Amino acid sequence: MGVIDFCNTSSLCMIKSNLDKPSCGFEGNQRRVVAMASTLPVKPVSEVGQQKITGDSFIRPHLRKLSPYQPILPFEVLSTRLGRKPEDIIKLDANENPYGPPPEASDENMTLGTMKFPYIYPDPESRRLRAALAEDSGLEADYILVGCGADELIDLIMRCVLEPGDKIVDCPPTFTMYEFDANVNGAAVVKVPRNADFSLNVEQISEIVHLEKPKCIFLTSPNNPDGSIISDEVLWKILDLPILVVLDEAYIEFSGLESRMKWVKQHENLIVLRTFSKRAGLAGLRVGYGAFSASIIEYLWRAKQPYNVSVAAEVAACAALQNPTYLDDVKEALVRERERLFKLLKDVPFLKPFPSYSNFILCEVTSGLDAKKLKEDLAKMGVMIRHYNNKELRGYVRVSVGKPEHTDALMECLKRIS
Repeated sequence: MGVIDFCNTSSLCMIKSNLDKPSCGFEGNQRRVVAMASTLPVKPVSEVGQQKITGDSFIRPHLRKLSPYQPILPFEVLSTRLGRKPEDIIKLDANENPYGPPPEASDENMTLGTMKFPYIYPDPESRRLRAALAEDSGLEADYILVGCGADELIDLIMRCVLEPGDKIVDCPPTFTMYEFDANVNGAAVVKVPRNADFSLNVEQISEIVHLEKPKCIFLTSPNNPDGSIISDEVLWKILDLPILVVLDEAYIEFSGLESRMKWVKQHENLIVLRTFSKRAGLAGLRVGYGAFSASIIEYLWRAKQPYNVSVAAEVAACAALQNPTYLDDVKEALVRERERLFKLLKDVPFLKPFPSYSNFILCEVTSGLDAKKLKEDLAKMGVMIRHYNNKELRGYVRVSVGKPEHTDALMECLKRIS
């Protein structure tokens, strides 16, 4: 949409010209009307029309029906509700990295000491971080865009790609942010449920793409919440379809597989998203990034907020990338603990865990136990796990991989329940 500018010279001249002319010879009456008007009480704007004006009348109609996204409760709220100190709560519900960032990124003196000008706005192009990411990934910085978490980039992609009424393909169960952001942007969501083993139904996806003509499809590998991965063969088949493919690799480090970031140079309909939340333990600073083809990234640069990544976030992310040994050690520790946790969960009589390539394990709750009650019972003992209200996962819980002592505490609590 364009901008209508009423403050131009010709308009001002016309207004001045009209004011200079007598109004049909009734100058005296005009003066009396003006004088009278100045003494009349002015009604509030909300009472002038037939209908009272309320604030929500300005909100876009589809947003009035929008249900808010349900985030994980923060530590402070959990501590108050459970009556426990934060350090006495074992948080296995949000897939956070329990080891935190490298010392270089978490040490206040080391990190903030490099912020020589914190009163200056951050670099709108995050040049320093993009250069570090280029070295880390092997993909040139020109293909990389940084955001306030990958969540911001998901929304930015939709704002750039979707018109109201356009469609996206979603493959539940998966990360619910895709459906949420589509609803915010006035798009329709066409759901293609996953198979019983959580693999993608490629045939149905292909059919939907040709029948419904959706603009884009959002895929996660490893998938959240089950930890399954998408093979190269499956991804190639989907990339051959006339649709924009957004591949979320938030958990790729734990899979042992290479990122597909470099694929964007050969596939113009591919976007790959990454994050520092899981790999580098920087979830609280909100910094993510994406790889885009040259023909797409140009328009995202135009539409993104200029100062979307804070100075602190960029400094911490750069510091984390300078210590790859720490990042690899933490990754290996979490992968080892994932395998241990999986074996232990298999021995719990009322849980059926699914193999995972990520830092969490999805479990079906069996033997007549209620999944929501299981989550609540563990919470009373100070252990938080994730339960879902959506129909695909109502009888499931997801357990994040923590430190060995977190696994031990979880298993002790599960024994009490059994």
